[in-house]
Amino acid sequence: MNGETMFDRLFGAGAHALTTEGLFLCGTARIGAQDVAVVGTRDHAAIDGTIALRIAEAVLHVVRDDAAGGKPPRPIVFIADTQGQALSRHEELLGLNGYFAHIVRCVDLARRRGHRLLTVISGEAVSGGFLAYGLMADRICALPNSQVRVMDLRAMSRVTKISLERLEELAKRSPVFAPGAENYWRMGGIHEIWSEEGDWSECMATALSHAANSDDRAAIGLERGGRLLSAPTAQIVASS
Repeated sequence: MNGETMFDRLFGAGAHALTTEGLFLCGTARIGAQDVAVVGTRDHAAIDGTIALRIAEAVLHVVRDDAAGGKPPRPIVFIADTQGQALSRHEELLGLNGYFAHIVRCVDLARRRGHRLLTVISGEAVSGGFLAYGLMADRICALPNSQVRVMDLRAMSRVTKISLERLEELAKRSPVFAPGAENYWRMGGIHEIWSEEGDWSECMATALSHAANSDDRAAIGLERGGRLLSAPTAQIVASS
């Protein structure tokens, strides 16, 4: 599915004005009667320092424009399609982790200024490239066939020195080890997975109406059976 077709299904034909520059996209759209800002990446983007700064700049631009114009804070929709951080020693030496931290701070500022945050995973959502902005949203939805993971099991095996066979065995029993949107749904990391046959513009409107400035993912993970200890442990700590 090309970008224009996807945008038409998400927002409705003629209800979006989005610009793509390389792997980065931004613009405005409407969800029902609500104006929204749109920021994101496309074509399995590897997030480097340049793209990271574009994402952060776009978020700050929305916050600044709404505040200066005296307008109610618009929701921000993140379109996430990223293979993760750029695997480059050059980028690491430039401090790519700092660029990602800058995105996180900008997204947090938007939330504190009253902007509701909604993420739509449109392809891949991998590792730090997704964590820095997509996973920061108030509500996270995935399109059909989306791929979500923190680390490939083979790479995890090399880092942890746990055999690939053992990790594959653990992945069958625990979504914490297993890649895939369904496993992140079980853990509460993704709120919804939409169907190919569904009306995505209606799904967008419903998701936006449920985007709340609270983090209920641990409770959802407990309810869905994907994370059994996170919510109870947090409650014990909070009440101690």
